[in-house]
Amino acid sequence: MPDLSPKPAADSITTMTELVLPTHANSLGTIFGGQVLAWIDLCAAICAQRHTGWIVTTAGIDDLSFERPIHIGQVACVTARITAAFRTSVEVKVEVFGEAATTGERWPCVSAFVTFVAVDDAQKPVQVRPLALVSEEDHQHAADANERRAHRLARRKR
Repeated sequence: MPDLSPKPAADSITTMTELVLPTHANSLGTIFGGQVLAWIDLCAAICAQRHTGWIVTTAGIDDLSFERPIHIGQVACVTARITAAFRTSVEVKVEVFGEAATTGERWPCVSAFVTFVAVDDAQKPVQVRPLALVSEEDHQHAADANERRAHRLARRKR
């Protein structure tokens, strides 16, 4: 049984760096949105599993907005951070930046909030450890996550 003591978000921050290859791109030479979503889901799942100590399954993605593309030969930098822990679920904020590796230029590509449910070997939801709110930023992330969760739950009831 995993530990249920509070854990700070900093302990499970996850980063991935991917080179955008032709197999990742559309006919315009920019990364497929679906490829970006796959990397978002993977990076966020690793972050959620590091925090919870359980296998997690994706429950939803909120507030996804693409800002600027990443081209073939450029780098996608994906970072995931826990924003809130609920009874059996966690919310993870993921930010994807494009990078020109030769110059160091970086730009925002997309951000999203991904919700995961922690499950046991029988795929039944299990209780997750709380998030230790260490900084003012942690408190703000958690308050915003609670508001997003309330909206999600209200939509499900309709």
